[in-house]
Amino acid sequence: MRDNPAPTYALAPDLMAELAEKEDGAQLLALVGMPPDDLTRITPEPGRPALVFDRPSVPGNIGTLLRSADALGGSGLVITGHAADPYDPKAVRASTGSMFALPVVRADSHAPVVDWARAQGATLLGTDEHGDHPLPGHDLSSRTVVVVGNETRGMTAAWRDACDATLSIPMGGSASSLNAASAGTVVLYEAARSR
Repeated sequence: MRDNPAPTYALAPDLMAELAEKEDGAQLLALVGMPPDDLTRITPEPGRPALVFDRPSVPGNIGTLLRSADALGGSGLVITGHAADPYDPKAVRASTGSMFALPVVRADSHAPVVDWARAQGATLLGTDEHGDHPLPGHDLSSRTVVVVGNETRGMTAAWRDACDATLSIPMGGSASSLNAASAGTVVLYEAARSR
């Protein structure tokens, strides 16, 4: 084992499996301190949007969106409202390590996030299947904060009112909408492509 200043402990296999929430056990379990929920930890950069996930109910979607943000150059993820825990083991696993690469911040409501975005000089863009502006061709090169709504209900009315524009993703086929994490990923890809 490498030199490590952190204390290490050997655990019984049954206890390790229970703590890791995996039936086949785990080789390593780590306890880490959670960073503060401070919006200043995220800085939207031109062409590298920050994401807001409004009231997500599925931890795996949080991890998936965070993984996409990491892979496609997003600058961080804000979780707003009454939501699943971004530190839930399912969210952490779905992020495949991106939880430790990008800042994740929780906020009780939209209000402090809107104030923070405005102070950053960022444009607030919502996502909605009935959005006013088609995503392709929309300028994502400035400082941008992209809001992804709840998996079932979409964005709240407060978020809709706060957004400068609402983007829609053109779709074919019989699906009426995309999974929330998938929609956020498409917007991130479009921002990365435009860079």
